Amino acid sequence: MAEVLNSVVDSIGGTPLVRLDRLTAQAGVDGAILAKLEYLNPGFSKKDRAALGIIEEAERSGAIKPGQTVVELTSGNMGTGLAIICAVRGYPFVAVMSKGNSEERARMMTALGAEVILVDQLPGSVPGQVSGGDLALVEQAARAVVAERGAYRADQFHRDGNWLAHYHGTGPEIWDASHGAVDAFVDFIGSGGTYAGVARALKERNPLIQCFIVEPEGAAAAAGETVTRPEHPIQGGGYAMPDLAFLNNAPVDGYLQVSGDEAREATRLLARSEGIFGGFSSGANVAAALRLLRGDQSGRTIAVVICDSGLKYLSTDLWS
Repeated sequence: MAEVLNSVVDSIGGTPLVRLDRLTAQAGVDGAILAKLEYLNPGFSKKDRAALGIIEEAERSGAIKPGQTVVELTSGNMGTGLAIICAVRGYPFVAVMSKGNSEERARMMTALGAEVILVDQLPGSVPGQVSGGDLALVEQAARAVVAERGAYRADQFHRDGNWLAHYHGTGPEIWDASHGAVDAFVDFIGSGGTYAGVARALKERNPLIQCFIVEPEGAAAAAGETVTRPEHPIQGGGYAMPDLAFLNNAPVDGYLQVSGDEAREATRLLARSEGIFGGFSSGANVAAALRLLRGDQSGRTIAVVICDSGLKYLSTDLWS
């Protein structure tokens, strides 16, 4: 029986796992895709889990003091999750974000009580396409704010609370809901936290499950490829960073690259065929799963994460 929760924070996690049978039928592939609907978290993304994991880790260790300001760089999703948790837990929150990210993300964080600092992109960068170089400018700004305000840095690229939230939550939830009937898992990487946590959890339960990292075409640094196109429209990841801490010793069976066009079309197909209104990276995951089902994973079952909501991309070309 459902119970009354003490706060919206207690609603994070436990998202549904849904078969995408209409989508696979329309795509003409043999096999199944199981979609973990992380966009149904209160901040409309999977990053709510990581944000909660990082703050709870800091509280347990004493790294954060009551009422201390929290600062983090964000493409919008981690910042939204942190804004929610900080509002409930009583921490002022400052989000530092590139101007290349969609404007609705900044508006949402502001509405949730965050102070939002927007950082200019590199000269020549395209709005809506945030590169690793753009993110480096955001990192510099975030460090400056931390120093100025004596703040706690949430640091989603290094705090273990990020990947552990998916190791203890998302991964086991996929396993339990599917009764272990998963053959592969694909994930478009940003910090690598979701991939590392879910892959480790699934592999511990069945080492035969194959796990694939997904990156943008032309920016597949984790796969060891030369970065030729660091700018791409798949916001929230694909930063062409070859040394992501969470991927150290994480199990990887292969690497897949998807184009912005593939991600866009898969996102739109997901909405039309399944009524699932996901964002760009959700489409990247679905596109990667479809490619596997057209190849050596034909007839098998692939798990994906629907990372965030399409509502965060209404000002972009995703829906135009």
